[in-house]
Amino acid sequence: MFRENRLKLPIFPLLGMALLLLLAGCSSQKTTENGKHPEQVRADIVSLMPANVADKQGWAKDINTAFTTQKIDPSKDNICAVLAVTEQESNFNANAPVPGLGKIAWKEIDRRAGEVHIPAFLVHTALKINSPNGKSYSERLDNVRSEKELSAIFDDFIGMVPMGQKLFGNLNPVHTGGPMQVSIAFAESKAKGYPYPIDGSIRREVFSRRGGVYFGIAHLLGYPTHYSQTLYRFADYNAGFYASRNAAFQQAVSRLTGVRLALDGDVVSYSDKPGKTEMAVRRLGKKLDLSDSNISRDLKQGESIDFEKTPTWQLVFALADKTAGKPVAREMLPGIELNSPKITRKLTTAWFAQRVDERRQRCMAK
Repeated sequence: MFRENRLKLPIFPLLGMALLLLLAGCSSQKTTENGKHPEQVRADIVSLMPANVADKQGWAKDINTAFTTQKIDPSKDNICAVLAVTEQESNFNANAPVPGLGKIAWKEIDRRAGEVHIPAFLVHTALKINSPNGKSYSERLDNVRSEKELSAIFDDFIGMVPMGQKLFGNLNPVHTGGPMQVSIAFAESKAKGYPYPIDGSIRREVFSRRGGVYFGIAHLLGYPTHYSQTLYRFADYNAGFYASRNAAFQQAVSRLTGVRLALDGDVVSYSDKPGKTEMAVRRLGKKLDLSDSNISRDLKQGESIDFEKTPTWQLVFALADKTAGKPVAREMLPGIELNSPKITRKLTTAWFAQRVDERRQRCMAK
């Protein structure tokens, strides 16, 4: 017979109770920051997607994995922000076709040839040789439909043909990709902690649904801000971290000094010479009791949340508020015109942010 404990309770029921408590504890550990289980988060994501999305469960799984791995709260606002960017950039097509991509690619090749002084006919002749898949580079370029295919062509061309190195060095000219059109350079900088086996390279992962979503979410939501609206994150997604905040800083500096600045959010100088924003701030140096070196040091934090803690930030806005007689804006949509071979009409960062935010609002209304 089985022994009993002092309370005369059989051991089997006690073991059963212990097992239930253990399972309950494990279950609670799987909840997200807002207390929801992964299954509920995936269900929320599916319910918020546009009706015409194929494989909603697959998208929901990849999005939830990105939230969980990066410890980002899967709130309704965050989910809708991700869905809005994905819909705007690819309409939930991980390998979306780009009209006229072949012509765009040929134009880029001819431009590069001109820069390195190689006659175009020599380049076109070199591209008639067969690539690793048996088709000529010319044939593949003529029939290319997506950025994923184009990136693969350039990888082959750079790696297999000496002229490819001459034209492009080791740099594939396809800089963004995937369902959220994330920067490949950004993805490569965020490779640590990537939760999936890497298929050859991070570049290739970006063009997959899982990789494109993972790195896109990191770029959209993976940094702290004090923005009052998600709208400004969308502008940052297009223009760079803290572009909306920095554009407001530039506007304050411009009003105080009378110096016309681009209001593009670009306050960090990556050369030995100070940029236009820094030169304008220096005009305020005596009034703010800031040296040129102090200003330069503070502006170098322009891609960090800590810029807002610097004397330059705080003193500029204190003076701007005093001069205006009221608090001036700490956020604004950057004034940037979008330039890309894929863009056939005049578009701006503000247009992009507003268009994406309209999609987010429709999602939030569900």
